[in-house]
Amino acid sequence: MSTTTKPEQLQPALVGGLVMGVLSALPLVNLGNLCCCFWVVSGGLVAAYLLQQGRPDAITPSEGAIVGLLAGIVGAFVQFLVSIPIGLIVAPLERGLMQRAADMAGNMPPALREAFGSYSGQRAGLGFVALLFVRIVGLFIALFVGVVFSTFGGLVGAVLFRRQSQPAADVPSTDAS
Repeated sequence: MSTTTKPEQLQPALVGGLVMGVLSALPLVNLGNLCCCFWVVSGGLVAAYLLQQGRPDAITPSEGAIVGLLAGIVGAFVQFLVSIPIGLIVAPLERGLMQRAADMAGNMPPALREAFGSYSGQRAGLGFVALLFVRIVGLFIALFVGVVFSTFGGLVGAVLFRRQSQPAADVPSTDAS
């Protein structure tokens, strides 16, 4: 059987990539990736599950791996696109929290207080260009990690969600012996 991309694999890959990308971009929720790249592997699993549900026959492990790989690529770009507006929203809140922490720590050593203050001021001056640069570097990392771990997820999903073969029906023999 050929292992090329088929049109039936695109929709599962898009949905799996969407699951992976959005969950990996959300603050706090993205910490799930600290546990063996959980959201990335889940994107491959979702893609393999959806591919199996759309087919009457069992998918092969190679088909699961391919749809997982595609989900990883899609997921990296979704994470990139979703993380930019989230980063723009969260950055002022982060600066405020750092400033508040520096203000509330009265007995903090002066060097540490200065580090908090410079971090807060430095982040404010970086702006959109620096955020975009960080996100682009993150995109390449997410592409590498996504391709590896979501392919693994698709492979595991193909085995986990594989349809059982239907036993052949007993057909009476017409042979005259």
